[in-house]
Amino acid sequence: MVTLNNVFNNDNMTCIASGGPFFVYEHQNDLSVTPGGSPTAYFMKEMNVKRRQVLCQLNGNSVKVQAGAMQWTTGNVEMNANVGGVGGFFSKAIKGAVTGESAVKPLYQGQGFLMLEPTYNHILLEDVSQWGPQGMVLDDGLFFACESGLQENVVRRQNVSSALLGGEGLFNLCLTGNGMAVLESPVPRQELFEFVLQDDVVKIDGNMAIAWSGSLQFTVEKSTKSLIGSGLSGEGFLNVYRGTGRILMAPTMAGTINVSSNGPEQTTATAGQSTVTDAVVSSIFG
Repeated sequence: MVTLNNVFNNDNMTCIASGGPFFVYEHQNDLSVTPGGSPTAYFMKEMNVKRRQVLCQLNGNSVKVQAGAMQWTTGNVEMNANVGGVGGFFSKAIKGAVTGESAVKPLYQGQGFLMLEPTYNHILLEDVSQWGPQGMVLDDGLFFACESGLQENVVRRQNVSSALLGGEGLFNLCLTGNGMAVLESPVPRQELFEFVLQDDVVKIDGNMAIAWSGSLQFTVEKSTKSLIGSGLSGEGFLNVYRGTGRILMAPTMAGTINVSSNGPEQTTATAGQSTVTDAVVSSIFG
């Protein structure tokens, strides 16, 4: 028998969200800060830069996590590499290579607790069943953990131009089924825009969508009908989502800057999407 002290009754750790077997804890202060690092720690706290951890409660159920994410377990909890033989390993390796996730996601099951490593990213808990029968598609590197009942698939862009110009990559991880998923977001939940589409369209300038329903058709299109007009308008290409489903968008994530002349403007890393040259590439590969 193991008794956990200074975990659930720790005044410095606050449970900020829960869903399914997952509980998100946030460290309110960095109590181990050194004198030299105290000014940085102070301003980090003021700007909501805090360590967050996910606690998984296992009661005969099982969860999958990113490789290397486990910090500790207690109770009768067993880990399975979840490889599935040589063929399964190579299949998972290919999926991991094209989606930016770990090739193998260990499976933890049994009776007890599993705590994941702390992260400064923001933690999102999503009920995948709410994203429709075709599941939710994730931006690269967003996956952190999920209930084992969820299926992982790799979805491919419908055309080459959407991969080259959309900034989302050619492949993405898609989760389907019933269960909770834990995601690492670059921005907090309070800053995320959510679009719920019913046979409609959303156009986004840049790769700011971090998750979207697998039922949506994703393409990259010119902002105007004219190739030259798209280049001269300053908008260039737009990520376009059509159909029925949901989109989570991070409007404040790195990749845009505020300028006094015309509002949000893409940085050098993403501004290449807004040139006439890109319009020509789109006409070739689209």
